[in-house]
This record gives sequence, structure tokens and C-alpha cells, in this order.
Amino acid sequence: MDVTIFFYNPNIHPRKEYELRKAENVRYAQQLGVPIIDADYDVDEWFRRARGLEFSPERGARCTMCFDMRMERTALYAHEHGFNVITTTNATSRWKDAAQVDASGQRAAARYDGVQYWWRDWQTDEMSRRKYEINAQQRFYKQEYCGCTYSLRDSNLWRAKQGLPPIDVGSSESVYSDASADSEEESRDVVAGFFRDSAAFEEELRATYARRRKGGVGAKPADDNW
Repeated sequence: MDVTIFFYNPNIHPRKEYELRKAENVRYAQQLGVPIIDADYDVDEWFRRARGLEFSPERGARCTMCFDMRMERTALYAHEHGFNVITTTNATSRWKDAAQVDASGQRAAARYDGVQYWWRDWQTDEMSRRKYEINAQQRFYKQEYCGCTYSLRDSNLWRAKQGLPPIDVGSSESVYSDASADSEEESRDVVAGFFRDSAAFEEELRATYARRRKGGVGAKPADDNW
């Protein structure tokens, strides 16, 4: 099987986080001898599509938009450059709804004759364990939130409720090092517990930020919420 990585992630914010994640992809691809395509950082288009979805919860409509945007570009590249199969690492994370991710991939592939979406259950215990073993071996940069500015905002609010410090974007100390401990952070129980409270958390977000908008008319710097 010939594999090529297509790195298209305009959702990742801020730019510092984007560059760090991309650099880790490039490093590992070069180590394995796998070609990597560095696609556009089309952040303005991502924010345009996200308008009105600022308070959509994780696994909600904003995530569907985000998956669709990235998978559509991936499928287009595959069609234009002779690739017949696409897939995504998004489906490997238990924080993601695999069915939601796969549906985006299938919709994107269906646009073009000869392009298929490769589905597998990447969230088994064995696959998750192997993922974190590789992370620890490579000492990859540890991603503390999904990627978008709203995910960063919401993650920091949740961390504050837990008595934890805000995420230090780009911290040199944020690396995977212990496969067992790191995988426990994505255990089925931990993920299920988070999403049990997600609906109430969304309402709390709306109440917290009801009168606060980044760069809004008359807004003070202290009122910016992300």
C-alpha cells in the first residue's frame, strides 16, 4: 500500500499550535519515508463556515462542518492526483464520534468516481493502546484540545471548573511520555463521563459568554473570550 499524508487543518488555532502539529507530522513522515502534502492554512474560510456555530458542542454541528470542509478538500486532491482511497486519523480518537467522522468521509468521496473512503474501527482498546505507545516512543507534542479556537475556549473553561491551569499552547513540557497514563486520559469511562455533562455545559457556555464577543462593538480587551 502506498500512503501519502494530506495535511489540511485550517481549524487549528492559534497559528503557533498549527505549526507545531504540522511539524510533528512532517517529522514522523520523513522518519517513515512517507510523502506529505502541506495544504493551505485556509483559516478565513474555516471561520466563515463556523459563523453561527460558535456554541455548538463537541460532536455537534460545528464538528460536522469542520470534518466536511477538510474531507471535501482531501477528496478533491485525491481525485485530481490519482488517489483512489482516502481516510482520516480523526476517527482514531475516542473524543470524536467515529460515525460522524466517517459520514463526512463518505460524503466527500461520493463526489468523485473512483474515490472511496476507507472505514475501520480505529477506537478499539488494541488500536488506542498502540497509538499511545507510538506517541510515547516518539515523544510527540501533546495536544490538549481538539484544535479550533472554540475548543480551546471551552477546554479552558472546563479546566477552570476542575481547578486546573489553562492550556499552555506550545509548551515544550507538553509531550507524550507514558503510554499507560496517556491512554487513561482517553479511556471509555473518562470520555463517557465528559459527554454525559456536555448538554449542560453548552448551556453554561452560552450564559457565560452571552454578552461577550471577540472584537465586538464596544468590547474591552478583558471581555474577549478567545
